[in-house]
Amino acid sequence: MSSPTITLYTRQTPNGIKISVTLAELDLQYNVYNINPHTQEQKSPWFLDINPNGRIPAITDTHPDDDGKEIRVFESGSIMQYLVERYDTEYRISYPRGSREYCTEHSPYAIQRYQDETRRLYGVLDKHLHDAGTDYLVGNKCTIADIATWPWVTLARWSLGGEHHPVSPLDEFPALKEWEERMFKREGVEKGRHVPEPHQREILRDPVKMEAFEERGREFYKKTADEKEATAKANE
Repeated sequence: MSSPTITLYTRQTPNGIKISVTLAELDLQYNVYNINPHTQEQKSPWFLDINPNGRIPAITDTHPDDDGKEIRVFESGSIMQYLVERYDTEYRISYPRGSREYCTEHSPYAIQRYQDETRRLYGVLDKHLHDAGTDYLVGNKCTIADIATWPWVTLARWSLGGEHHPVSPLDEFPALKEWEERMFKREGVEKGRHVPEPHQREILRDPVKMEAFEERGREFYKKTADEKEATAKANE
């Protein structure tokens, strides 16, 4: 099997270094493209095809297992996750899914970083909808782009810290809020969103149900970690 071809689009920044170090730790060969921010190269059409956010780092990967199809990944955390899931088969710098180590502890810093990044991405969507002046993400008809994005936007009360948004967490993103409500009015969305159980938006609006939902999640991941640990000890 031929070696995969990875190209890293980066700059000498902390987020860029995350990826080059990850690649080095995994002993992966790769090409480097040094993005020039002084000429706004990260906003050029060719790079926006790789990362619509127009930010570094990003990678492209042409892997034989994908029949030579180019995979494009952006956001440093997503890139690192992609690299270890695809290439770290010996778990040199990662842990198996479900292991106790894989399940991270509660981290206020991590939560804040997640919320800040979610807010930024909501801002990207809001600006696009406002500037395009269209009802949907691609023109004036609902497409799979809207269907793929909408479920995550409906979780805004959770992903942005709903306790700080008694009315709507999307109030600061008016175009995105209008789009979300427009999607809610679609017959197909209403039919599909409650499968196989009531849509999570209803859970998010009920503090008691939300706490029960989160507790079930915590119990599930703890049980999985305990089972993995027991299996590992039995195989020692």
